[in-house]
Amino acid sequence: MIKQLEKSFLLILAVITSGFIIFGYSTSILKITDFIIFCIYVLGFDLLYGHMGRLSFGHMLYFGAGAYGAALCGKFLSPNVFIVTLCGILLGAVIGGLLGPILIRTKGACFALLNLAYNQVGYFLVLVPLSKFTGGEDGISLHFTGFWFFDVGNIHQLFFLSLTSLILIAILTLKFTHSPYGLLLKGIKENETRVNFLGYSTYHYKLVTFILSAMIAAFAGALTTLNYNYANPSFIDPHRNVEVIFATLIGGAGNVMGAVIGGVTYMTISNYLPRYIVRWEMFLGMALLIIAFKFRKGIWGYIRDI
Repeated sequence: MIKQLEKSFLLILAVITSGFIIFGYSTSILKITDFIIFCIYVLGFDLLYGHMGRLSFGHMLYFGAGAYGAALCGKFLSPNVFIVTLCGILLGAVIGGLLGPILIRTKGACFALLNLAYNQVGYFLVLVPLSKFTGGEDGISLHFTGFWFFDVGNIHQLFFLSLTSLILIAILTLKFTHSPYGLLLKGIKENETRVNFLGYSTYHYKLVTFILSAMIAAFAGALTTLNYNYANPSFIDPHRNVEVIFATLIGGAGNVMGAVIGGVTYMTISNYLPRYIVRWEMFLGMALLIIAFKFRKGIWGYIRDI
């Protein structure tokens, strides 16, 4: 069954869709919409970490770029939900395109920490120099208008918009990683020197992947702004980078199901465990230690191995 699930795109998408619909209508639509958006963010990060082997400690920069790109567009240009989302994605692509040529020349701790440094710069810009536009610590409150038949104020429509977006991103990721391009990314992850020796320009492949990952993260940020009708500095806070890293490790890096399972698991823990345990982060840390020593392939990797 697991092998059939991994080989069949349609089966993967059916499991994800039915799971979120059941989960959403049995709990809270608003909360599960947030879960779905976070899973989109995890898919973007996993493209960089799980498939290309580059660990970023600053991916919240691109998430925040999407959130603030959408918010500033809604405030100063147009409140149309389609234009707002497009502006968020474009801002993420621009920042990824500007920083990518520098960052992809590095690897390991240097790559991770440089991303963190740029994330800190972005956080500072939002808080201080650009506070006139971003609202500083208070953030920006917004009101968006619908597009065609879509009503942004309808929580059910927003839920299905987010779910459809997740499915489309999952299809894109599956097609991308199962193509010859995806195989080349795995080669870069395993041994970049050998890939270069075969005559491939790994620089261009890494740059495209980096920008695509930044765009997916920015898309998740834009959807978050639509979901909450505001944007504040927590959407670009460097301290929140741990969330997507935890989610990827919990679910299992390098596959769509692992990213979705990890995203849902992390959001479930962070949303429901604090109701009963004040120091809930302690259990998250313990879970990470168990995963690091016993289940390095994550939940999905462990299920697959069984």
